[in-house]
Amino acid sequence: MTYTTEVIIHLPRLKVIDLFDSTENLSKWQLGLKSFEALSGEPGQEGSRSRMVYEARKGDLEMTEIITRRNFPHEFHCTYKARGVFNEMYNYFEEDGDNTLWRTVSVFKFTGLMAFMAPFMKSAFTNNTLLNMERFKNFAEN
Repeated sequence: MTYTTEVIIHLPRLKVIDLFDSTENLSKWQLGLKSFEALSGEPGQEGSRSRMVYEARKGDLEMTEIITRRNFPHEFHCTYKARGVFNEMYNYFEEDGDNTLWRTVSVFKFTGLMAFMAPFMKSAFTNNTLLNMERFKNFAEN
């Protein structure tokens, strides 16, 4: 499953990147984030691995983040692995005057039960990504 989402943030791109590139800010816009733990490499840099734990409906959801490309202020790519789900996340940041266009391309691969359920849940995944982007936009602008 692949989809694209985008939001316009009413801030200059360098300010957006400054806020986006801070692990300390994650809990301010990622709902349910309980913990972020660096596992290897320098946090936020290419090749680094981190464990993220989120509060979910049926207990905690644990995922591993691997940063695959860091080319600020233009792009930031990473992968997320959780039980039954592998997600490649491509983030692009474009200047639009005094605003920033944040565009993501999300690629999901599923195993097990999730592989059967995923085709019926594309809109839920898309809406969740867009909701997180809107939360970041609100955090950044306010």
